[in-house]
Amino acid sequence: MKRQVIGITIAVVLAVAGTFALISYVKSAKDDAVKDEQLTQVYVVSDDIAKGTSVADMGDRVALTDVPQRLVAPSAVTDLATLDEAFVASLDLQRGEQLLENRLVDPRTLVRVDVPDGLQEITIALSPERAVGGELFAGDTVGVLFSFDPFQTSTAGAAVEPSTDPNAPVVTVAAPTMTPNTTHFTLHKVLVTAIQFSRVDTERAAEVQSDDESTDTTLDPTVAEAPAAQLLITLAVSAPEAEQLVFASEFGFIWLTAEGSDAAEEGTRILTLDGVYVTVPR
Repeated sequence: MKRQVIGITIAVVLAVAGTFALISYVKSAKDDAVKDEQLTQVYVVSDDIAKGTSVADMGDRVALTDVPQRLVAPSAVTDLATLDEAFVASLDLQRGEQLLENRLVDPRTLVRVDVPDGLQEITIALSPERAVGGELFAGDTVGVLFSFDPFQTSTAGAAVEPSTDPNAPVVTVAAPTMTPNTTHFTLHKVLVTAIQFSRVDTERAAEVQSDDESTDTTLDPTVAEAPAAQLLITLAVSAPEAEQLVFASEFGFIWLTAEGSDAAEEGTRILTLDGVYVTVPR
């Protein structure tokens, strides 16, 4: 019995020793694998951050952490000072994930407004220069212009087999024709109910001015970087207007204007090359 107990004890000791040896080996192998790998300091979420939390309020819920270069996300934040403190998280951020600039947005982009009775919502994707430089927000009203490249159209008439009868009437078959390039200011005072975009670079442009006699510096007014991605703009429209927007989005081009309630709507026309150089009143 005594020998049995001793044998069991020795087996347990060997098992424990083997486990520790295996753990030490795995750790050593991992250390060897990463010891020569370049590390980069990025901010990592150390405590869950709710959607809508501003950069200014994130505080100790993010921490600067060494991360292998190959694992660093393209828009990972490396310096909080480059961020606009008013920007907010566009979604819930989970503990352990990297803090990404493209998840920090202008708080006005998270606002939605109610859809007026009788209207419905439709979303279109536009590049910033087609949407007032991205300076649109929920609650704004916009004008909508459509532009189209030429379309091929067919005139009346059908192809027929040539007749061998010299007395048969001559049938002329009209060839397809092309429409001109056109632009028209089609919709007015359309309500923006929501807009989604991110500004991945929130650094402000500043010009430092100094002279030889003074060490004082002057910063010019802050200038926001232009948004680089497409905007998703949701509009409140009627059913016929939705059809127009879809057709223009599928087969043409859409431009928006920031159109306030007092903006004039008169004087628009379907514009072609013949009229583009005609002087119009302002």
